[in-house]
Order: sequence, then structure tokens, then C-alpha cells
Amino acid sequence: MEYDVIVVGGGHAGCEAANAPAKMGLKVLLITSSLANIADMPCNPSIGGTAKGIVVREIDALGGLMGRIADISHLQIKMLNSGKGPAVKSLRAQGDKVIYPKNMVKALNKLKNLTIVQGMVEDLIVEDKTIKGVITAEGNVYKCKTLVLTTGTYLKSKILVGDKFKFEGPHGEESSKHLSDKLRELGFEIQRLKTGTPQRLDPDTVDYSVLEKEEGDKTPWTFSFDLEPQYDVDKQVPCYIVYTNKETHKIIMDNLDRSAMYGGYAEGIGPRYCPSIEDKVVRFKDKERHQLFLEPESAYYPDLYLQGFSTSMPIDVQDKMVHSLKGLEHVKILKYAYAIEYDAINPLQMYPSEESKIIKNLYTAGQINGTSGYEEAAGQGLIAGINAGLRCQGKDPLILKRNESYIGVLLDDLTTKGTKEPYRLLTSRAEYRLILRHDNADLRLRKHGYEVGTIDEEQYARLNKKIADINQLVNELKEIRITNKNTNKYIGELTKGESLYDLLKRPEIKIDYLKEYITNSYTDEIFNIVEIQVKYEGYINKTNKEVERMLKLEEKEIPSDINYDDIKNLASEARQKLKQVMPLTIAQASRISGVNPADISVLTVYLKKEYNK
Repeated sequence: MEYDVIVVGGGHAGCEAANAPAKMGLKVLLITSSLANIADMPCNPSIGGTAKGIVVREIDALGGLMGRIADISHLQIKMLNSGKGPAVKSLRAQGDKVIYPKNMVKALNKLKNLTIVQGMVEDLIVEDKTIKGVITAEGNVYKCKTLVLTTGTYLKSKILVGDKFKFEGPHGEESSKHLSDKLRELGFEIQRLKTGTPQRLDPDTVDYSVLEKEEGDKTPWTFSFDLEPQYDVDKQVPCYIVYTNKETHKIIMDNLDRSAMYGGYAEGIGPRYCPSIEDKVVRFKDKERHQLFLEPESAYYPDLYLQGFSTSMPIDVQDKMVHSLKGLEHVKILKYAYAIEYDAINPLQMYPSEESKIIKNLYTAGQINGTSGYEEAAGQGLIAGINAGLRCQGKDPLILKRNESYIGVLLDDLTTKGTKEPYRLLTSRAEYRLILRHDNADLRLRKHGYEVGTIDEEQYARLNKKIADINQLVNELKEIRITNKNTNKYIGELTKGESLYDLLKRPEIKIDYLKEYITNSYTDEIFNIVEIQVKYEGYINKTNKEVERMLKLEEKEIPSDINYDDIKNLASEARQKLKQVMPLTIAQASRISGVNPADISVLTVYLKKEYNK
């Protein structure tokens, strides 16, 4: 049987990659090694976080599933950086490890065009460097027009605890033994990466009296633009803050050679921005303590996740480490921490559409591309699924720019700079973060979703209503003027009449102070968006001018048949990097490490002379 799109892997990338083309009306097959592990959360069941929460909003804006499923599956939710500027505010929810996967499976089962089967894909059918299908370990053959690989950590996965190891997945499942070898045979560069997870603890054995409690916000929140809050703000499950201490650090340093990473038992490179606790202690020797979080995994079983305490130490050392923590002196460890190694490809071998440069119609998404995190995986899966679907329809790919989304930043970083360690999104990676905010993800991206077919008419109509309300409120603020005759206690005395718009620009004036003057009715969401737009107007305009300069360079396309060896005066490093990345535009070329402004000038002159571009 032949499908339009086959998706391999049922993790967060795979779920989004299957959902998108199915919503676009295409015939989709999702093949997963375990039906029980669809949308599994082998690490912390949290969704969102700094930058990542904005990615979840972007996924929802484009018609993806993660935000909607998180909204109906969490134990606690809060807005991070709520006291800081709008560019860094981001939602984070503590999900339920049991409910989230169940709700995801329900959503997938509602898709009429999607078939889900269990199997371990170990071989690819390739003809004339074009993907044609897959073969499972059981010998089943499935044909397709396009393929999306979302293999997660299962390519030759290896669990490490001290000097002990097993070739298996996070829950003891069988790993893929041959698929990465097939990819290498086809010309893919394979690298070895590593991540890890901490201990799970018995909540009944924790001394909460000495710990700091972290409650969810009293303000109701949602990731999805289409759902109302589905929870009671007063019934959220608390988390708790724990700290390491000098004794903890001494135990770690005394046993450093027994760690899989420092003892030389691990091959893979771990994530820089989500390091193991032993890596933190070694790298930050001046810090007397590190903050950890005790977070519930589910309302259906009594496990606490010790966030921030990932390690690959042997079990006996882990016992000492955990019991050295204040409040956890007598805690029962239900599951010990481990590190996991796996194969991934060099992301420089894919286009920003996530199509492979090696094999036509083959797309990759998630940890196979070198990223870490559920959100990064889901964002990639969504774009890969959309583009696999668009290829089947004979349409151009959807390539999100850096000024449009964090997902665009992620894919541009991967395909332009590559990565040698698990990549994690941070707000600092986005140079246009002031316009890539939590509040405006739908304004930025929902039209794209509508155009490709993942957003329906009703959702698009709500977007247009929202845009109309924003414009109407802005006009009201500009038109309504007040004087000393009708000022209120928040505004104070005025030397002359001023518009509400100009008053709102004052740092001390909030839009709540002006609502009594506004004649039309608006939602809190509309008021919030407009307040940000007005107060940060100068900074936003400055950012938009920078974006305009960048977009002019994005318009200068580089022909696919260009031969960089023909270009004289290019620095040797620049020539090498340009040949490796094969950038699509001058803008992308300018972001490649090792390509300097002088090289860009040479390239620009060459294109004008040889291609009249």
C-alpha cells in the first residue's frame, strides 16, 4: 500500500509530522516502534519554558497539537519572567505523564486520513537518490511519496549508569540497530549525542517542611489560541525548590571518575544548556549551590521528578548524592538517573524545509537533527510534516524566517551553523525576540497555517476578528483625547490635552487606567497586545527596520548550480563552509560561521556578474 507521507517515530516530532499532512487532506502512515509510547515523556513531563513556551504557541498558531494537548493535560501552569519585558515572557506547564499521551492519541485517532501501525523501521527504499518507502524489521514494506524520520533517541540508543550500559531505549525498549547504518551508507554524516534524566522519588518520603513551595499562577493561561482555560487555578499541584550543598558537591567530585561522562564510558556529547549535575559542579566551581525542582509527574502515580539533577553516576553514588540534599535525607528513590546516547545526523545536510540534501523527498525532524527538548522536536515535526505534504501537492515549501518565529530561528541555526551538541532554544538566539513574543504568535503565523491547510475557516475568521479589534482599539486610543477636566487619579494633572495613545506610552501609565475612557468592549487579550505595541513602539519600529535590511538580503537568492570553486578571492574557509551549507540566499550565507563580510561582498559581485542577481 502506498501513502502520500510516512512518518517514522511516534514522539513529539512524529505526532506533529503526522497531524499536519493528515489535516491537509493527504494519506498518512505513522509507524512507531511502540504504540504504548506515542507522545511519551521519558524526561520531565513539562511543556514550555523560556523560549520553548513561545514555540508551543507557534505550533498552535500553525495548526499543531502540542499546545492544545498541554492545555487539557497539565497539573500546574505559570508565566515565566512575568516581572520582565514582553520579549522574554513564556508559559511553562507541568504536564501529566499519563494524561498527555492519552489525549494526544485521542487527537491523532480523530484524523480520518491517518493510519498508525507498530513496527521498527530498519531500512529505506531509495531509487535514483529519491525516497520510495521503508522496510520494517518484521519485513513489512510500505511505499510513500515523502518520508519524515523522527527517530528521537532510538538510533542505536545506549543507556549508561556509571560503567554499566545497555543498548536499549529510555524504558528498556528495543532500539533501532540498523537504520543509522543505512543513513550513513546513503551519505549522511552520523554523530553521537547524549542526554540524560534524573531520579524519580517517592513523594511520601520527602520532608516538605524545609522546602520552598512553588505554586501555579492564579491567572488562568492557555497555550492554545482556540481553547478557554480547562482547569481550576486553585487546584493546581505545587512544585518545590531544593538546593545542592557542599556535601553534595564533595560526593560528586570524590566520585567523578565513576561518572559515565568523566570516567570515559560515554562517547556522545551532552547538552551545554541542560548539563548533568556533575557537569554543573565541575564547570561552576565557584557556586556553593545549584537550584533543583521537585515536580510531580502524574496524578495517577506517586513519582516526583528531581529537575536539574541529571547524572550518569553509579547507583551507590546516586544514593549518597540524593540523600545529601536538605529535605531528601530519607527519601526513597523509585528510579535511578541515567544518561542515554544515540545517533543523529549532521543538520547541515538538510535544507531549511527539513528536506535532506542527500535523498530527495526525505525529511528529518527532532533529535535526529541534533536538538533536545519536546518543544524543539514538535516544532520541527510540524514544519517537516507540512513540507512533506506540500511536496506531495507540488507546492513550494514553507520556510519560516528568523523574524517570523522561534521555529524559524531553530531551523536556520541548524541548517546554517549546524550543531555538535544537543541544540536548545534560548531567547538569546533570537535577535528579533521583541517581535517574536508569546502574545502575538497567531498574528505572526496563523495565516501560514491557513494557506497550507492546517488552520480551518473558523480559526482564520477568529484571527481576522482579533486583528480588526486590535486596529480598532489603536484607533480609539489615538482619537480620544483627555484634559484636566476629565483626567483620573492615575493620570494626574495635564499641561495640555493628550491622546490616550500618547498617555499609554508613559512608563507609569497602564492600559487599565484608561479603560474608563474607551467606548467599545475588548477582551483582556486585546488590551494586553495593544499595550505592548504602544509602549514598545519605538523599539519595535527599530527592530522592524533591522528586519527590512535582512529581508532584502533574503530576496537575493543563490542559484543551486553555483560552483564556489569558480569564485576568485573567496577565503578558503568561506569557500569550504559555503560548499558544505549551500545557502539558499545571501542572508543565510552571511550567517555562516567563518564567512566574513568581505566574502559576502565577493559573492555578491560574482552573482551580479554571472547571474545578473
